[in-house]
Amino acid sequence: MVNTWEEIQKIQPVVLKMIKNSLETKRIAHAYLFEGMRGTGKREMAMLLAKGLFCLSPQDEVIPCENCINCKRINHGNHPDIHIVEPDGLSIKKQQIGELQKEFSKTGLETNQKLYMIYHADRMTVNAANSLLKFLEEPHPQTYAILITEQQQRMLPTILSRCQILSFKPLSTQYFIEKQIAMGIKSEKAPLIAELTNNLDEASELSNNEWFAQAQKIVVKLYEVLMKSSLEALVFLQEEWYPHFKEKEQIDRGLDLLLLIYKDLLYIQIGKQEQTVYVSEAPKIGQYAFKISGRRLAAQMTTILEAKRKLQANMNTQLLMEELVLSLQEGSSNV
Repeated sequence: MVNTWEEIQKIQPVVLKMIKNSLETKRIAHAYLFEGMRGTGKREMAMLLAKGLFCLSPQDEVIPCENCINCKRINHGNHPDIHIVEPDGLSIKKQQIGELQKEFSKTGLETNQKLYMIYHADRMTVNAANSLLKFLEEPHPQTYAILITEQQQRMLPTILSRCQILSFKPLSTQYFIEKQIAMGIKSEKAPLIAELTNNLDEASELSNNEWFAQAQKIVVKLYEVLMKSSLEALVFLQEEWYPHFKEKEQIDRGLDLLLLIYKDLLYIQIGKQEQTVYVSEAPKIGQYAFKISGRRLAAQMTTILEAKRKLQANMNTQLLMEELVLSLQEGSSNV
């Protein structure tokens, strides 16, 4: 998504400053853990650090020139002293770490430095993680590792304790909206998508996804029916919701979309219409904003979040939705 020093400066200034200081003082940690949401620049930062270590003509001693042979090889993924490990199928296996360990004992082909990047490090099997510990506990001089994860909590504490952890913050909403529009996503779609993902590739997929477009319409219609009666809402579930939202992941997405309607209503109530995300549906949704109290809106949002929790706990999805609809409809016309 981003690959230049200037772009990273915009989205992850704190992390970049720490990396810059490490390069300037030549005090590079033997192992880093880059953790944060998908699309927040973790891989790009790893590549910048790699180029910072291997660049032949860095600017101000740390900023990669992007023109030397090392920078170009790193950008193309073929530098001989940089090794990348990714999941083989669903996991990173012990054999993959074993192959890395063989490399640990070798001198770099062109310099004394070697760098290893492990993408989706949380997907290491227990055996693979335990194998990696030896390197982390007894690192070779000028041998560095960058572990990248979106699920830090799934990693062994013994791995975490041996890494310098750098946390990547979610992208600012305005920045991500601007990036979407720049890549051709319609301005009326971008705000809602920005609430659902921090990744431009996923944003592009959502903007062109017919299922997602239809899901938005069904969710808005569900809200309108909820404002009328619980009976109509239950009938709507049978006729339109269940046929469209079949899988657990789809239902979770639907609940996210429903939650955003209630957030929009709250924003309208407090005079922050510019922060609403259902841009095309604003007139339709806005008419309901002052028919319900802010307190009730907050309670309904909490109810949706609880439904998401129950969904992850594998509650029967039909029962879950019926309970949710009845709870949301109750008191929905109270001012």
